[in-house]
Amino acid sequence: MKPLVCAIVTAGMFAAGLAQAEPREFKIDEEHFSVGFLVDHVGFADQLGMFLEASGEFVWDEEANELHGGHVVVQADSVFTNHDRRDRHVRSGDFLNARRHSDIRFEAGAWEPTDDHRGTLHGDLTLLGQTHPVALDVTINRRADYPFGHERYTVGMSVRTTIERSQWGMTYALEDGLVGDEVELILEFEALAQ
Repeated sequence: MKPLVCAIVTAGMFAAGLAQAEPREFKIDEEHFSVGFLVDHVGFADQLGMFLEASGEFVWDEEANELHGGHVVVQADSVFTNHDRRDRHVRSGDFLNARRHSDIRFEAGAWEPTDDHRGTLHGDLTLLGQTHPVALDVTINRRADYPFGHERYTVGMSVRTTIERSQWGMTYALEDGLVGDEVELILEFEALAQ
């Protein structure tokens, strides 16, 4: 190969290498992290609840749209349904058993994008000391430098899935139909590039 051609090819390969994005760590902003749930109550209406304390992080190659791991940890005793007595019951051994199992944990596995803004995230959900696979529907809402305040690069996401609580051994009030088995989980968050 002639020296000029070799130099051009080498420079092109070097430039291509520089253009490739590196996987980047993102930390979920706890001020903009909502974890909610909906569950049927006696067939009359869905009870809406939230968890007030949660954290999470992930490593993502944005250009390649590849996830390199991540997790979310929710504090079970931070459950809030806007009713003190019900909240105490949900924290009890009938439901979350928060004294014995303080954390609800999701570990990310395979990420299957359907396009640049949507995909399915597979992973493992640990609840009441049991771990089972779940699939989450993910929508990437926006990716940009934050317009005020910290002004850091931010990714905003909406995440949904539905689980059957009985799979994790939470069977209280199922037989008499007082509380539904299916629980819709709702996560809305903004994650900051580190």
